[in-house]
Amino acid sequence: MEAGPRDTADTADGAPGRIIPDGPEPDGTPPAHLREPLGEEVEVELRPQRRMRIWHLAPITALTAVGSLMFAFPLAFAYEDGGAVVAMLGLLLCCCAAGWGVMAARRVGSTWPGLPPRGSGRRPDWRVIALYTLVVVALAVLAVWRVARLR
Repeated sequence: MEAGPRDTADTADGAPGRIIPDGPEPDGTPPAHLREPLGEEVEVELRPQRRMRIWHLAPITALTAVGSLMFAFPLAFAYEDGGAVVAMLGLLLCCCAAGWGVMAARRVGSTWPGLPPRGSGRRPDWRVIALYTLVVVALAVLAVWRVARLR
């Protein structure tokens, strides 16, 4: 394949094919192949779309399910002395899965509601961070208090 827009194929009678000129016509107009409309332009994104894949979600979901069951069963049914330990381990697994999920979501470009996107240069609002902190602390205190009541 040649680098230029020349058509050098031989014709059926063996004569050389037509040659498309590179420069303008003698009257100054561009060559015919440059005057033709190119058609619709299509913009294509070369980078793949960043989204959560099944190998991100499957271990997070499995760890959350196991942790939730470990946390819920000692609370729902009367376990002996080991109930508090099993419930705390379940709570730990749930927290690990939540952290893992947050980090996976951050890696694909997701952000928490109310916080600026990563790399935008904007600072997060301190009230939003305070609200998130308050919710996490309240949930942790309630969970530890409930497990402590098992004894």
